[in-house]
Amino acid sequence: MKHKHTHYTYASFALLLFVALGYMVKFYPEALTGFDSNIQTWVRGGLPAGLTRFFKTITMLGNTPVQAIIAIVAVILLYLRQYKSEAIFVGASGLLASILIVSLKYIYQRQRPSITHLVHASGYSFPSGHSLGTFMILGAIAIVLAQRLAKKESKIVVYAITGLLIFLVGLSRIYVGVHYPTDVLAGFTLAFGLLNAIYPTYDRIRFEWRFQSKQK
Repeated sequence: MKHKHTHYTYASFALLLFVALGYMVKFYPEALTGFDSNIQTWVRGGLPAGLTRFFKTITMLGNTPVQAIIAIVAVILLYLRQYKSEAIFVGASGLLASILIVSLKYIYQRQRPSITHLVHASGYSFPSGHSLGTFMILGAIAIVLAQRLAKKESKIVVYAITGLLIFLVGLSRIYVGVHYPTDVLAGFTLAFGLLNAIYPTYDRIRFEWRFQSKQK
């Protein structure tokens, strides 16, 4: 597969950054205070009503039930169209994200920010489950869609729209006060690393199954 080593290199650097962030959160959380506080203050500002309504709405895209519905619907549609490896890729991305969200929050046990929360959020803070899950699921779907598009411009549009949605969900978690910026950064970093790590295997299986006429 072309660029396999490039994907593995991206994955290695991203996962290394996540490990470094996790180490700081676990053992030296005070070193992140200034960084997190400055970004929180800048993002939240004076909590204008219009922006608050917007981010309260956009943050729901990352809620667990919504993520599950998006992943399940995508898997079913892909499978019905005989895109079997694509269905497995999206489903595995969503399942991996859900397992990691639960396990990593338990490992790091970072308390949520003490600032005012604009939405309800329970459990621990690191990493941001909304950021990790949305990136993994929408990212996998974007990869599948882009592979089916012939024009480069169309691929760019798919990635741009998906990237914007993922970014806004992460930003919303900072705005509504339930996550530190480093929680969101960790979720994005881990998702980016994992997608790059599993993509070469998915793409190889996809090629083999198409060659063997096991799928479209």
